[in-house]
Amino acid sequence: MFNDSWLKLLQQNRAIAVIRANKIELGCQMAKAVAAGGMQLIEVTWNSDRPAELIAQLRRELPTCTIGTGTILTLEQLQQAIASGAQFLFTPHVDSVLIQAAVARGIPIVPGALSPTEIVTAWMAGASCVKVFPVQALGGTSYIKSLQAPLGNIPLIPTGGVTLENAKEFIAAGAIAVGLSGQLFPKNFIEAENWEAIAQLAKTLMLGVGSRES
Repeated sequence: MFNDSWLKLLQQNRAIAVIRANKIELGCQMAKAVAAGGMQLIEVTWNSDRPAELIAQLRRELPTCTIGTGTILTLEQLQQAIASGAQFLFTPHVDSVLIQAAVARGIPIVPGALSPTEIVTAWMAGASCVKVFPVQALGGTSYIKSLQAPLGNIPLIPTGGVTLENAKEFIAAGAIAVGLSGQLFPKNFIEAENWEAIAQLAKTLMLGVGSRES
């Protein structure tokens, strides 16, 4: 079943690099940098420059990575993302129509939710995991830990407040994986095109969360 292999992939890697790029060339460099640092789960947000092209390009150029997309808001975007080769989907919200469409196509979908009601609603609709976003708004690691007793059967991926320093704490609190964006791609590194430094950040993250790369 596709969901079992997806959960296994998350448990092996523990971290997802979230790329939001205003130029497709920049997005490609960002992805290659984190891949060089050992990250194999890469999300291209749909509000990036030419996301469908970027996803297709990364599928070709980074064959050992699993390339997905995020910030999917509509059914049309979801269909375009799948057509471009996206291997997993993230949404910032819970939408049963999007969840069911992804499940029907055999693509893992991770809706964004914050409250227990939203998390359970997403899970019951068929989500493969639930993105807890923005996790820092409700206390970060302590919130993930407090969800474990009633909702420990639902795989959670916190984003929005995850740092290189606290990523390990989120995993210890019960998260199946974490998502990071700005923390992996500091503005000064991007402007200087210091891809080696970004690769090092990715490597540090992977060692911290205890992925198979460590």
